[in-house]
Amino acid sequence: MIELTEVQRQELHRSAQGELRLADPDTQEEYVLVKARVYERMKALLYDDSEAPISEAYPLLDEMAAKAGWDDPALDIYSELIPKDCP
Repeated sequence: MIELTEVQRQELHRSAQGELRLADPDTQEEYVLVKARVYERMKALLYDDSEAPISEAYPLLDEMAAKAGWDDPALDIYSELIPKDCP
């Protein structure tokens, strides 16, 4: 296991979403560092061969959306823009 440098640790704690984007200076490939518990939940959802219902992903999606600011009451205005006859 590779340990975080002090700078990486500080940037991770500063991140509002609890993630840290990293770039390989040689390849310009981008990586995202997330908490292990989040990774394990995502991995289970993405790589599980079972026929689990998509609804099992809803709590994780809700958590990620909230961290991204989608639960901001100011965004409620967009719900009012949906036509009443739209299913």
